[in-house]
Amino acid sequence: MLKDGEKGAVLQIDRETYAIAPHVPCGIVTPELLRKLADAAENYGAKLVKITSAYRIALYGIREEDVDKVWADLGMSEGHLTGLCVRSVRCCPGDTWCKLGQRDAIALGLRLDAAYHGMELVNKLKIAVSGCPIDCAEGWVRDVGLHPRGKSGWVLLAGGNVGSRPRLAREILRGLEQDDQAFRAVALVVEFYKNNAKRGERVGKMLERMGTEPLKEYVAKGLGMEEGKSKK
Repeated sequence: MLKDGEKGAVLQIDRETYAIAPHVPCGIVTPELLRKLADAAENYGAKLVKITSAYRIALYGIREEDVDKVWADLGMSEGHLTGLCVRSVRCCPGDTWCKLGQRDAIALGLRLDAAYHGMELVNKLKIAVSGCPIDCAEGWVRDVGLHPRGKSGWVLLAGGNVGSRPRLAREILRGLEQDDQAFRAVALVVEFYKNNAKRGERVGKMLERMGTEPLKEYVAKGLGMEEGKSKK
């Protein structure tokens, strides 16, 4: 029997079959990818095909002896359903498609996904990028979030999560005018988290213990921004 997460498979309630969810960066799919998933679901008798909250497409009811075959047919990487790592990067359509979009959430989301998906940490970490203040990618309830605020640029959030003890994120910094700045700001949050979090602590729990000011100062200093631009 496979351990949870081994070979990208998670044991299901029947204690016999598994769910697998290939990595779909920011939930963006192609007709070819969808055909592969549909073929695998049919060929290996998947009992359920479901779009997950992390923008993956999961196949449920896969037999253990078929797990390797499914991955071989799909030719895709694992979606890191479990484990202490960066689990997912969510983004909305941004100004590429949405009439309300103010920033290119897709480009920045894909860049963050390529840099961080699967990175091992002291606990799971989720990132969200929204292209307008409506925040469809739900950065306010993710470990790290970004959304723009009109012409003033990206706003950086940290410390949110859902679950049995939901927590809203805290605003760390605003006025990130360039995408490169926003990308670097996320990198600084991840660095701070790696260096300061205790084993098993999510970003929000770390901020409850330490307060937000050390993180605000770390990010502002790392970006060379004036201290006054961080929200007190």
